[in-house]
Amino acid sequence: MSDAPKTSGMTRLRNYFLTGFVVCAPLAITAYIAWSFIGWVDSWVKPYIPARYNPDSYLPAPVPGFGLIVALILITLIGFLTANIVGRAIVLFGERLLGRMPLVRGVYGSLKQIFETVLSNKGNMFRQVGLVEYPRKGVWSLVFVASEKETEINQKLDQEDNPLIAVFMPCTPNPTTGFLMYVPKSDVVLLDMTIEDGAKLIVSAGLVAPEVKTKMVTLNGKPIGVQIANPPVGAGPQPARKSRTASSRPNK
Repeated sequence: MSDAPKTSGMTRLRNYFLTGFVVCAPLAITAYIAWSFIGWVDSWVKPYIPARYNPDSYLPAPVPGFGLIVALILITLIGFLTANIVGRAIVLFGERLLGRMPLVRGVYGSLKQIFETVLSNKGNMFRQVGLVEYPRKGVWSLVFVASEKETEINQKLDQEDNPLIAVFMPCTPNPTTGFLMYVPKSDVVLLDMTIEDGAKLIVSAGLVAPEVKTKMVTLNGKPIGVQIANPPVGAGPQPARKSRTASSRPNK
């Protein structure tokens, strides 16, 4: 009799701890990442700020985030100058110089193309989330479907009415690494979830799954929440049943 309240109390304490951990852990990790990023930017920018403009020279304690503010202002100013004709000419001249360096031009060109694709409003990184049977039959992996573009790979390997499409299969829990694969379009099962939901599913290792929305099917203009099953193959049209009313039944 005495063990029941003690067990119940320990269970409640455990539930309270887990609830607090779920609330505090994301906040703590987010604050740690933000603080580390601010410190990393400050360590790069502050050494180049003149002492008379650096508030750390006048205050007894360093000011965190001042280097980040200076970096944001400089990046915005560079973007403003690059939008002008003179700034664009300077950038093109610098790119021509980099293009003459054998090793640097490859790194710079690849990074520039990646950042333009990611940050540009015109570029679409991925179109849709899909499933591909990998690494064997019966085992499905989540992939991001890239835009369908005509490449040399398509010209050499495409089959009639079944072109190859580029898919990126990310690794869990780091979606920035993975495998680029070209698979037939018929082998990709497209999903309705968004790219953000797919990324959450990968980062959480399947723990955070998007909610499934039941598709509504209309029947005579009225939506219903279940799928309408097709009649069995070979079954002909069902004859209409004749119903009898109480007045039409024969009197016994």
